[in-house]
Amino acid sequence: MAERGGIGEKEHAVARHLLAEHASRTPYHTLTGDLALADMAEAYRTQQAFISQRREAAGSGIAGYKIALTSKAMQDFVGVDHPLLGAIFDDTVHASPAEISLADFQRVGIEFELALRLGRDVPAAPAAYDAAGIAPFVDAVIPAFELVEDRNAVYADFDALSLVADNAWSAGVVLGGPVGDWRGLDLASTPTRLEANGEIETATTGAALGSPLNALAWAANELGAQGRPLSAGMIVMTGSTMKTRFPASGEAFRYEIESVGAVGLSILP
Repeated sequence: MAERGGIGEKEHAVARHLLAEHASRTPYHTLTGDLALADMAEAYRTQQAFISQRREAAGSGIAGYKIALTSKAMQDFVGVDHPLLGAIFDDTVHASPAEISLADFQRVGIEFELALRLGRDVPAAPAAYDAAGIAPFVDAVIPAFELVEDRNAVYADFDALSLVADNAWSAGVVLGGPVGDWRGLDLASTPTRLEANGEIETATTGAALGSPLNALAWAANELGAQGRPLSAGMIVMTGSTMKTRFPASGEAFRYEIESVGAVGLSILP
């Protein structure tokens, strides 16, 4: 029987199962049998049940959203033609420079992103938002790391519906300083630079969906369609510009976005 908002007992049961796996540090695996999900709509309803139960248990709020699978290669790998969404809980937001312990995760990955902070609510619109239409809602850009908890997943056994239900493996963010004077930047081509363990890697902010504003517009449209629109003060992580790294203890990362700033993260030994 479906509850208010269309979330039924099955979705709540799957969410309870996933949260119990997190608590027991059970490795990730694709949902099967009675737990298998029929389609993306059911997967997102399950994610909303997951978020509700997690918030009730921890007393946490929603700081914003992350966008997963922004590369076509990863979309093809899991059999979808679009990115995926997950919520960011406010008790997993860290200020740079941050330190994390590997013991707090089953297996944590680090992604390298530009976060966008909303200055006002994003209302439903008669037409879908695009980059130009969503830009006026952004009051700051922020260099950021995303923390991804893949729970020691076996990537050959990987399913987009199960990933969505498991809140897209959202495990937190590390935020640098916000920059409000960003409108002169070309966010499709702003250079980025990662320093990690004596190595340097470079990319541009357009590596994810062509521009962070494209990513934000997609998220606003998707969340609006699901009845959970973006609100003022929320941040949206717009996708990694570089390949995910799985750190070892003692490693340090510094990610810089030209004309925006840098964010730092150290892994405790």
